[in-house]
Amino acid sequence: MPEKLGADGTTITVGDPGVALTVHLYEDPQCPYRKCKESEVFGGGPELRAATIRREANTEYTLASLLDDRAGGSGSKKAVNALRAALGEDRFAEYHEALYTHQPEESADGYTDALLLELASQVEGLRGPKFDTAVKTTKYQACVTASQKAYERAGDEENPKARARPLL
Repeated sequence: MPEKLGADGTTITVGDPGVALTVHLYEDPQCPYRKCKESEVFGGGPELRAATIRREANTEYTLASLLDDRAGGSGSKKAVNALRAALGEDRFAEYHEALYTHQPEESADGYTDALLLELASQVEGLRGPKFDTAVKTTKYQACVTASQKAYERAGDEENPKARARPLL
């Protein structure tokens, strides 16, 4: 599936942008998995992934790190940075799925560099010097900050949230 960073520098699009339906997800990677799992949409659930593959929908992501501020950690920021690095390797969707599948407890600030690299090892073609360095040095910190600001501009602080819009 095609993946790209939007012109705004924060929106990550997976799928064909010309299809009739866009689902825009706003999520923090440390959002409690059980809450995200309550809806097939949040966390890029299987039905949304399948619709994206069938070119019936495309998925846009705005990634937040608001739980870090609430819990006093840095795991969400590290995960958003790693997801941005995965986009640079055309492996965002696969890595996003790996992070949600193996999500640590929200209160544990569990997304460490070591865990992020371990999970990246599960995604074929992702690990390498470029990706590993980006994770270890927080190369995309500016993107992490800008993405959080875009999330805040989107409205309420409910996490996760989704908006769908038809192509007109």
